[in-house]
Amino acid sequence: MANLPYVVAGSTLEKMLEKIKTASVPEKFSQDFVSTKLSLKGGTARSLIPFIKKMGLVTSDGTPTDRYREFRNPEKSGFAIAAAIRELYEELFAMNEYVYELDNNKLKGLIVEATGDVASSSAVTKTLTTFTSLKKLANFDSEVSRNSDDLNSKKIDSTPSITIPNFIQAAPNTAKSQQEGINLSYTINLNLPATTDIEVFNAIFQSLKQHLLQE
Repeated sequence: MANLPYVVAGSTLEKMLEKIKTASVPEKFSQDFVSTKLSLKGGTARSLIPFIKKMGLVTSDGTPTDRYREFRNPEKSGFAIAAAIRELYEELFAMNEYVYELDNNKLKGLIVEATGDVASSSAVTKTLTTFTSLKKLANFDSEVSRNSDDLNSKKIDSTPSITIPNFIQAAPNTAKSQQEGINLSYTINLNLPATTDIEVFNAIFQSLKQHLLQE
């Protein structure tokens, strides 16, 4: 049976994550940082630190990770949380890859199936609350756009190179060559310009035909 992670207070988790976005990145994500810089005091807030580590936002020693920094970036924030949810609830995604689209009743049923707990248990209720709290901040669609941006950022050589074989007949030097001819061949490597104007290519190949491809 799966042991799905959860927090006691989902609303406090939401507050902490929102405050992380606006606060400067600490050297260590500690209890002092939570109470002083995030202004979240008490045992409930302190108890969230291990969960923040499970989310991959900080390392085991409290050092903020790249995901922590991505989460603070408005353009990457939703992606960072979506990635964290996939890791936290890997078992649920294995059961339904679109688990984040389920309504609360279907999601709860999936949690019950994964954990083996009764539907009325505190663990099931808190797991459901934690998942839905995180889902509010996640953007799974951004995963697709991020992959597209990564692909578009790669440098692609848009100048095609083609090889054109050509054959010419050399001038005969002997009586025998006048009868048989000497066949020679050569290869032309042509780098075409990066353009979508078909007329450019038509002009190039017309010139090749006129000056090189005719006997």
